[in-house]
Amino acid sequence: MAGKVREVMARNVHTVPPQMSIHDAAALMRDENIGDVVVAEDDRLLGVVTDRDIVVRAVAEGRDVDNEHVDSVCSSELTVISPDDDLQEAARLMRERGVRRIPVVENDRVTGMVSIGDLAIEVDPGSALADISAKRPNT
Repeated sequence: MAGKVREVMARNVHTVPPQMSIHDAAALMRDENIGDVVVAEDDRLLGVVTDRDIVVRAVAEGRDVDNEHVDSVCSSELTVISPDDDLQEAARLMRERGVRRIPVVENDRVTGMVSIGDLAIEVDPGSALADISAKRPNT
């Protein structure tokens, strides 16, 4: 698996403040066809909220998504990676930490996001995961 993270990472990372409502974050994900947003304050990475986090940690628990904030459901124990790291390192971190997405950080700023789908497209373009990851989400 040759290549660097910067070659496959998504660059259109959406950042939201920790006090944004869970509902507004979900609406942003829907409107932008994305599966995650970065939670940050003053350029400081606080966490990542995924569509799964919202379903499992908020909706399924009956939480008030209009009035509770994203920082209450975000994953805050983050693994980060540099854009100059090898794709093997990204794969190793995902495997070891059991995560599907890793924020890409350069000079203390989030500059991208690398996902398991990004790696699949690069490493095994004929795989089912690569095919699914390359397609536009259902709307």
